[in-house]
Amino acid sequence: MQTRPMRWLCRNIVVIAGVLALGYLILPNLVVLAFSFNKPKGRFNYTWNHFSTDAWQHPCGVADMCGSLTLSLRLAVYATLGATVLGTMTAFALARYRFRGRAATNLLIFLPMAMPEVVMGASLGTLFLNMRIRFGFWTILIAHIMFCMSFVVVAVKARIMSMDPRLEQAAQDLYATPAQTFLRITLPLAAPGIAAGALLSFALSFDDYIITSFNAGSTVTFPMFVWGSAQRGTPVQVNVIGTAMFAVAVLLVVAGQLVGGRRRGARS
Repeated sequence: MQTRPMRWLCRNIVVIAGVLALGYLILPNLVVLAFSFNKPKGRFNYTWNHFSTDAWQHPCGVADMCGSLTLSLRLAVYATLGATVLGTMTAFALARYRFRGRAATNLLIFLPMAMPEVVMGASLGTLFLNMRIRFGFWTILIAHIMFCMSFVVVAVKARIMSMDPRLEQAAQDLYATPAQTFLRITLPLAAPGIAAGALLSFALSFDDYIITSFNAGSTVTFPMFVWGSAQRGTPVQVNVIGTAMFAVAVLLVVAGQLVGGRRRGARS
């Protein structure tokens, strides 16, 4: 017979494993948060010295850091908009229509996700060189839209495939025009997949280093700034920016859960 502690452990093993996994994922963010209040003795912010809020009071106290952060945010927003629009249209075409080359298109959409970033970055860099396109903001943006688009297509296509077609047929039976059906039925139903693809695109674009480094030229994004500063001493302000980004992401998730919970409560 099992003892009481063993029975309790068997009943709660999944919860315990989930809590441990969540703690393992959050621990690095907590370390970044703690060291954003550190005042290191030298250039490297790797050992705790004493508590200070100087970095939070002067987040742009390091030269060129906020400029690179602004550039990365602009790139992420533009790449998200471009990838979301193109990816959503592509997902609808692949999910709703049959055409010659559909299977090949599905394969090509999957390739950027399966291909190593080094290969993709080098290939794009070679393409821009052969086309004599000057490296900079626009080459980075084109590269980001290209690899973000695949993730949007996958997310939106999965949502479209799970939609009940009878809802759209019912709208058409009630004399709704194609535009009304799309705007009032199809688009709201596909919105969670579109939002998921957009958020994923923003995170991937903002965080990308490898592909960007092949196509940036003299342009420096925030990940490239962090990599370069790590060679000579990472400033505490980098931890401040990382903590702020993590806090914004958590707030967005919590807000989404609250809104979803209210909608479910209103329906019930």
